Amino acid sequence: MLYGCRQVLGKLGATINSRFCMIHHFSIPAANPSHVAQVLSELWRGQVAPFPAHSGSYVVFQLDDAGTLIEVYPIGTQLVPGVNDEQLSFVNNSQVSIYTATHAAISVPTDAAEIMAIANREGWRAVRCDREGFFEVIEFWVENNLLLELMPPDFVPKYLSFMQPQNLQKLFATSSQSA
Repeated sequence: MLYGCRQVLGKLGATINSRFCMIHHFSIPAANPSHVAQVLSELWRGQVAPFPAHSGSYVVFQLDDAGTLIEVYPIGTQLVPGVNDEQLSFVNNSQVSIYTATHAAISVPTDAAEIMAIANREGWRAVRCDREGFFEVIEFWVENNLLLELMPPDFVPKYLSFMQPQNLQKLFATSSQSA
């Protein structure tokens, strides 16, 4: 049986705190990691630095209490499990597709007009989308091949309202019955 953070922490007798149940960082590929990191930093009002773990990679960070950041690797970088007790290694795959199923929904402090202006300046696709009436996002296509669903401040309340446990249970119960 799969457990969410609340169930696991409850079984451990831990105090339930949302900081224990969040994504702190994730990585994305880019043809131009430095430039992509700069653009994401602008959208997020964050900072950029070279990522010392892998040459040619960058990190965008917020300097918040949760250590929230995005790692931007050169396209083709693959994270490969280590052998025995060794940590991961970085491998380059020159045969990789520029598209991926990986995407993220990210709240940003920038408004919709600024997001669209940045996308236009970069020549990247951006479109405001209504997700079946549940919530809205701006599909922001980094380098026109990686999807980030951006949510400016005025989009966030509807998203959070929809993503409440009772709504998700109802949605996925209905989905599983029709599958």
